Amino acid sequence: MKPDAGIAGKIVIVTGGSRGIGRAIVELFAGEGADVTFFYRDNAAAADEVVSAVTATGGKAVARKVDVRVSAACAAAAEEVNERGGRIDILINNAGILRWERMADTSFESWNEVVAVNQTGVFLGMKAVAPQMKEQRSGSIVNISSVGGLSGASACFTYAATKWAVRGMTKGAAIELGPHGIKVNSIHPGIIDTPMMGGTDLDGLADTIGVPLQRYAQPEEVAKLALWLVSDDNSFSTGAEFVIDGGQTA
Repeated sequence: MKPDAGIAGKIVIVTGGSRGIGRAIVELFAGEGADVTFFYRDNAAAADEVVSAVTATGGKAVARKVDVRVSAACAAAAEEVNERGGRIDILINNAGILRWERMADTSFESWNEVVAVNQTGVFLGMKAVAPQMKEQRSGSIVNISSVGGLSGASACFTYAATKWAVRGMTKGAAIELGPHGIKVNSIHPGIIDTPMMGGTDLDGLADTIGVPLQRYAQPEEVAKLALWLVSDDNSFSTGAEFVIDGGQTA
């Protein structure tokens, strides 16, 4: 018999929920009985596919087109979720983009776009849900960072910079929100088989980097870690980074 994660009936927001890690989180949480609203940016067909997959198994999922770079859009979407569900229990800040660019090759425009999604989007997500979570004196926020937020990464300079920022924002938010009963943690995935990786040779990358487990991971493996972080079993971890990288950073 599968243990109960304790999130049945919880009101959940997932950003970037139409593919990759975000989709895996939406499907897993909905399967545990949570009421999930996920944000997507452009691909309505992919979002509809996720909703159909969840509802086909009896779960609850709602897709909303929300640009996480826009403060008013994030605030309005969070308010809609709050009005519909009466509370906001969980936020998973997952939306992100990756550019394989070294510093010297990164244009100012490219820098701004990656920062806007990966860094500003996380800030706006937390800012949008914090008032309600403070009022109810409970909540759990998980920010998806990267192993690129734990060490230097010249091949994706801006991406790594934003993931370091996510790590720092997580710790700052955990200190600020902890007295209100709100936990804030970050997850740092290594090589994960997601659309973000594009045509990257993942086997070759894992071999080149030297991943001790000698493989890459699936999005579902990250989703399971996120589930534990927001579950009743995690009663005391906050402001922490949780690495899931097959030993890459060891």
